[in-house]
Formats: sequence, structure tokens, C-alpha cells
Amino acid sequence: MTAAAPEPIPVVVIGGYLGAGKTTLINHLLRHAGGRRIAVLVNDFGEINIDADLIEGAEGGVLSLAGGCVCCAFGADLMGALDDLRDLDPRPDMVLIETSGVGLPGAVARSVGLASGLTAIGVAVVADAETLRARAADRYVGDTVLTQLRDADLLLLSKTDLAGEAETAAVRVWLAGVAPRAAVVTTDHGRAPPDLVLGPREAPPAALAEGAVVAETHAHFRTGVRRFSDPVDVAALAAELTAPGSQIVRAKGAVTDLDGTRKLLQVVGRRAAVTARADDPRTEGLIVWIAVDPHPH
Repeated sequence: MTAAAPEPIPVVVIGGYLGAGKTTLINHLLRHAGGRRIAVLVNDFGEINIDADLIEGAEGGVLSLAGGCVCCAFGADLMGALDDLRDLDPRPDMVLIETSGVGLPGAVARSVGLASGLTAIGVAVVADAETLRARAADRYVGDTVLTQLRDADLLLLSKTDLAGEAETAAVRVWLAGVAPRAAVVTTDHGRAPPDLVLGPREAPPAALAEGAVVAETHAHFRTGVRRFSDPVDVAALAAELTAPGSQIVRAKGAVTDLDGTRKLLQVVGRRAAVTARADDPRTEGLIVWIAVDPHPH
């Protein structure tokens, strides 16, 4: 009997204009990987400036990082670098691709879709709240900035302390028209909750009633779990989780569809991805979610 192929490695593309805070975000994610083996792909090591205390060694085009993470430079050969990552032993748990400040993250995510054994699960774009609207209106770089924003599933507003409350609020209203499919989240000096960008980890088994919600509230976010003892309409569940009124910005879990097949559901922003999970023998469904708290304390 032929062994089942391993699940595709999830890939998150991180974009944003020059100086928005991508490097700060990536260093934060590496420091709080939570046991994940993360592979970071960058055009050039000099562009990302990974914190020196995270680097444990260097060989060729690979930096060995703390916690089993690695960073690789790909230059012009992104597809070759993705193939090399897929063949690593042990395999990374997930891949982050940091685009250049003038790069288009949506195009990179589409390239990932051409690589076997990997799947793009989201595009997170860091946006400088202080300068964003001015740069979007600039005759030279405006088109690039607007395309980056429209590529995003998740928009992380940085430098809101410099922008001030009034400008940050105005930017959020403006973004609702410019990038309506993206969830917009305010970050504090790049310290976005790792699960928000990387995707939540599956929760441990808990004695929850079918369809029940068990939630915890943190500053600006709520996290929770839903369990289903019977098959569910996965398409309808995905639509529910991505509806703007749900406030959910991230969700992940495995459920049994109405036809009896096992499905992995990933949600980021207003987009949901459903893939087969043939090697999962369970029948119960479990969804872990993160939502923006509209009334943070």
C-alpha cells in the first residue's frame, strides 16, 4: 500500500512597503515561534537583518536560527528555493516569504501555488499608518502600495503611535474601501500575536458541547475553540467564519464534511481554504479561531 503524501507545508507571504516594519515582525515571529520550525525566505540577507542573537550558524545561502528555524536567500530563484525547503529533513512546519519593499506579495503567493508540496495560506502586509495614505497617493509609488494592500488577506497597521488615534482611525476607514477583503489589525511595534500571522495551533481535546464556543479574551483579540461531534457543511462553515460580522481574522481546524470526507479548513481575513485531509482518522470537528475584540478592555 502506497504511503499517503505528507500534508503540504503552509506558506505565509509577508509584504509591505519600504520601512513599514516587516523585519521587526519577522524577528518577533521567530522569537515566539512556539516550537514551530519556521523557514524564512528572503531575497537577500542584508534586506531583512535578522537579530544577531537568533543566528546560530551560517553555511552557504542558509542561516541556522534558534529553535530549529532557518533563513534562506533565494535571489532570483524562488521556485528552486521552495523545492529545496520542501526536501529539508526535518521538514519545516511552515514557510515565511518576505518580499522586497517594492515587491508584490500576491504574485509571490501565486508562484507558491505552482510548487508541489507547499500551499499559500495567507498574505500578511505590514502598513505604516503614519505615511500610508500619502504613499498611496504618490504618483511614483502609489500603484505599488495600493497593489500590496489589495493583495493582503491580513493588514497589520504599524507605527500607529506616530500616526495618532485620529489618523489611525481615518486609515482604517480608508482601508475598508481600498482593501475590503482584508482584515485590518493594529500592532504594537511589530508584536502581532504569532498565531494571528502563522495560524493557530490545534487545541488539545476538551469536553466541549457540539458547536460550543469556549473563548479567552486578550488585549484587542479573542481566541476560542468550536467542536462538532457530527459532520458539518464545510462550505457553509467557511462562509460563516469569513463573514465580516464574525470579526474572525484567523481560524484553523479539521472537520468532517457532509459527504463523510475529512477536510482541513484554514481562514485568514475574508478568505478560506479547504483541503482534503485523508490521513486523519478522527470524525469529530475542531476549529480554533482568533477574532478582533471590538470592545477591548
